Amino acid sequence: MRFIDVHCHINESDYGDVDALIKNIRSAGVEKIISVGFDLPSSEYCRDLSEKYGCVYFTAGIHPTELKNFRDGDLGEIEKLAAHKKCVAIGEIGLDYHYPDTDKKLQREVFLAQIDMAKKLNLPVQIHSRDCAEDTLNILKTCAFELSAGGLLHCYSYSPEIAQEIQKLGFCFSFGGTCTYSGSKKARRTIAALNINRIMTETDSPYLAPKSRQGEFPNTPGSIPEIARTIADLRGMSVEEVSEAVWNNAHSLFKKLV
Repeated sequence: MRFIDVHCHINESDYGDVDALIKNIRSAGVEKIISVGFDLPSSEYCRDLSEKYGCVYFTAGIHPTELKNFRDGDLGEIEKLAAHKKCVAIGEIGLDYHYPDTDKKLQREVFLAQIDMAKKLNLPVQIHSRDCAEDTLNILKTCAFELSAGGLLHCYSYSPEIAQEIQKLGFCFSFGGTCTYSGSKKARRTIAALNINRIMTETDSPYLAPKSRQGEFPNTPGSIPEIARTIADLRGMSVEEVSEAVWNNAHSLFKKLV
């Protein structure tokens, strides 16, 4: 079996010895990981990781909650990073209305600018969406042409009904450690309802440890096999079938994965 983590955050501050971490990830059967940028410095760091480790790919983008540090010119630098041979997507980008001081107007402007960038570069997007299902869905529908290279809703937690609407737009969905908990009813129902060719595995490491590691920090991409087993159980499939489907789905969406 071959596993892939399509959304994680790898860094020295949380993990210490990254060489050892990569070895442990590979020993768990996780052959490829996508380390996700959330601002300019983290995107540059992810690029450096991808150049050091063959199994690491990356995304470049500005996260909606990181806009307090956003500066003129950052998007131009993100675009330069996105031209790298191992940058597989623009991300993570999107909307997040969780915090009371949210600047919704600025979030939307930066989100739309990065969607335009993805169109220009013919890259998919990795989308973060929290507490803003309706606005996210409306933007995806409005920008369907600009999103012709496709995209991924990471750590999906809205209803199966909303997922079905987003699925019609050609989007994929990734699920992490939270789906291993019986209380994550929306995510688990969505996993059972979606087409298997729209499902991928992620960890959002170092966050969201699965049930077997509840409360532990940092989580690692080594948790992917447990997540895949949960998806298999929810769908009545074998782990082998799920791992192969996810592998194929990831390589279909992220064309730069080789």
